[in-house]
Amino acid sequence: MADLRPIAAPFVALGPSGVAVRTRLGDLTPADEKALRLVGAHLGSLASKDLKARCADGLEHSTESWAARKRDLTAESSSRWAGSITKATHDQWALARRGQAAHVQSLEAGITTIRHRLSLPVGEKGTKRTPGGYRSAHEWFNKARRLHVLEDRLDQVRADREAGRVHVVRGGKRLLGTRDNLDKAQLTEAEWRERWEAGRWFLQADGESGKRFGNETIRITPEGEVSIKLPARLADLANARHGRYVLAAKVRFPHRGQEWADRVEANRAVAYRIHYDTGRGRWYVDASWRIPPTKTISLKAALADGVIGVDTNTDHLAAWRLDTHGNPTGRPRRFFFDLSRGAQHRDAQVRHALTRLLNWAKTCGVKAIAVEDLDFQTEKTREKHGRKRRFRQLISGMPTGKLRARLTSMADATGIAIIAVDPAYTSKWGAQHWQKPMAGPTRRTTRHDAASIAIGRRAQGHPIRRRTTPPRAHQSDVHGHRTIQADRHAPGREGPRPRIPGPRTRSVPPDPASTRATRTSKTVRGVRSDQVWVQDSLLLTD
Repeated sequence: MADLRPIAAPFVALGPSGVAVRTRLGDLTPADEKALRLVGAHLGSLASKDLKARCADGLEHSTESWAARKRDLTAESSSRWAGSITKATHDQWALARRGQAAHVQSLEAGITTIRHRLSLPVGEKGTKRTPGGYRSAHEWFNKARRLHVLEDRLDQVRADREAGRVHVVRGGKRLLGTRDNLDKAQLTEAEWRERWEAGRWFLQADGESGKRFGNETIRITPEGEVSIKLPARLADLANARHGRYVLAAKVRFPHRGQEWADRVEANRAVAYRIHYDTGRGRWYVDASWRIPPTKTISLKAALADGVIGVDTNTDHLAAWRLDTHGNPTGRPRRFFFDLSRGAQHRDAQVRHALTRLLNWAKTCGVKAIAVEDLDFQTEKTREKHGRKRRFRQLISGMPTGKLRARLTSMADATGIAIIAVDPAYTSKWGAQHWQKPMAGPTRRTTRHDAASIAIGRRAQGHPIRRRTTPPRAHQSDVHGHRTIQADRHAPGREGPRPRIPGPRTRSVPPDPASTRATRTSKTVRGVRSDQVWVQDSLLLTD
């Protein structure tokens, strides 16, 4: 056990800090669509210029340069549009900077692994902690070439990071690469151009508390009327006062609509984003706002009524309910989802599976769900797993980040606490200690079901290992040790069974007056002709 890594303590995950809802902009007129396209394209060009200027500043960025950029944007749009553009630019630059740091760490880990394996003889087997040498001289040669490629790439990324250079593509790097593979993507040049232009539009505005309906740039009234503050260059498109354009469409937010309406009527800040889905040919509007973080309850209070352990897999969630002593009760549950299609389909599948999980938790009366605190960012490299391509695809297909964010957000609305536990050895120890004991003639227990028990027990603070069954002699009435999974502080856990008089313990002879007395055998074959049945009179009870 000395080579096992330390296990982190479980903790109650924090709730969401914001809310985002979406609805469709239906019944738009051709004039409305033309206005949205013109405004989005104009502001998108300004956002591209601002991002270029921000990347050129690098680490030399200051508040003076920020103010200068904002003044230049205000002359071509408005002060609020300029504030939204510069804020989005800073967020995008910061995200690229964090991704650059993660890329450096990934390259360093890959180089370290390759150097270690190249230093070993060809064909040498690895240990439990470190990989062995490469299988053949051909593989060794190719990995040596790859080592030089990764070293050159690392030097370039480090130089960019030290100089403050980041590489950002407005519209998406993946969509940009699709331009050279239109046949593989089954797109025409016109279809790709439409997606590229829509991805580079800018139609989002930050909210302002105290302003009318919470936003002066993109305003939505409680009745659903949408109006946009036009930039200075497109002021001739206005159809309302103060240079605003009012859309003919009325919007309504089905999800959290009342909460949104309360904020709008109270003039509290609400941010909006309008975007176009080229695949469906539809316009959508997103509304988002901040909420005060929910005060988390203590771990002891969350586990007062037991817990549901959940094991995350590529196609389903394996869940099992545990009582307060760590005993699995009932049958395991599985909530399946399909992640083989597009992003929207995957998101809907994950949301539907989590909804069923939370509904089952509410029916069980449980206040906590235990999940693994998974992070596969350092586990996906092919340098660590080598030829295990299917395993790398397996862990890459698990929606760990999205599932955790979705679960904490949805559980906060239902009053269920989410407990994050260390994922170390849960699948291995769960299968070792719980898979075979929990199987039965009519129930087949999988490794994932056993892992869910291990996750739940770790959240409760119990060891994953089951209490070993006492020897056969100790299971009798001589000592009377129990094999139940009771809490260590439960009174009488290790005590003997109660001595109940009767034929079960054979410590007290049965009452002869309460049984039927016979003077003959109880079977037909044993009856002799000289014996007769004798029936005693009815017993009188006080």
